Amino acid sequence: MKYLLSIYGNDEIWSSFSPEEFAELVAATDAHNQAMVATGELLFACGVADQADAKRVRSSGSGTTVVTDGPYIETKEYLGSFYIVECDSLERAQELAAQMPSARHTDIEIRALLHGGSPDDL
Repeated sequence: MKYLLSIYGNDEIWSSFSPEEFAELVAATDAHNQAMVATGELLFACGVADQADAKRVRSSGSGTTVVTDGPYIETKEYLGSFYIVECDSLERAQELAAQMPSARHTDIEIRALLHGGSPDDL
């Protein structure tokens, strides 16, 4: 089964790290990612750009498109990065999330993916 693991945070959390602490978090995350690669469970991982650069797009269906600056919802917490993993069970996905260094600082949301992931699988 494939799962989306989403790491949310906020400016307060990320600004609380010293440069050295942040470098340690990144190194620990890289090590954890390599461990998941070694087991074949990590399919994809990516951070996302700052929420200030987000755009929202809405189409009326009649040709009118509205593009708005900013994140989808007004919230203190926002998506910082995400992973797609493939593992045998939800319990294993929970173990992988709990082992993430970021889990010591913020929640990791787990959601099952409904499709295989490539256009051929849809």
